[in-house]
Amino acid sequence: MAVPRHKHLVLILAREFASNLATPTFIADETGRLVFFNEAAEQIIGETFAELGEMPVEDWTSRFDARTLESEPLPFQQRPPGIALYERRPAHERYRVTSVDGVERSISVTSFPLFAHADAFVGVFTIFWRD
Repeated sequence: MAVPRHKHLVLILAREFASNLATPTFIADETGRLVFFNEAAEQIIGETFAELGEMPVEDWTSRFDARTLESEPLPFQQRPPGIALYERRPAHERYRVTSVDGVERSISVTSFPLFAHADAFVGVFTIFWRD
């Protein structure tokens, strides 16, 4: 039986905030593990959070074929969530994704790191929308 993972209060509050937004949002913890995406994000992701649940960074980032607007491959480390996770700074970008439903979409993505204190990184908050 899996033992529930402890979540930092900042992630809990971020989840509460995201669940009340009409803007597609997802949250990852300090390891990049997807810990939540809201109902608005389900329309783009093509599945519900209840169906997918939490997942490691390798799993959720591979669910989308991400490319620049010029159709060049866009590695996770160069996308806003990857920049926020690995460089601990906010980022914004427009790019294309093909999600699990096979539909290609142009999206704008903004991600920023979440800190409990100036030196206590706890995760990443990402919002995105169709262009």
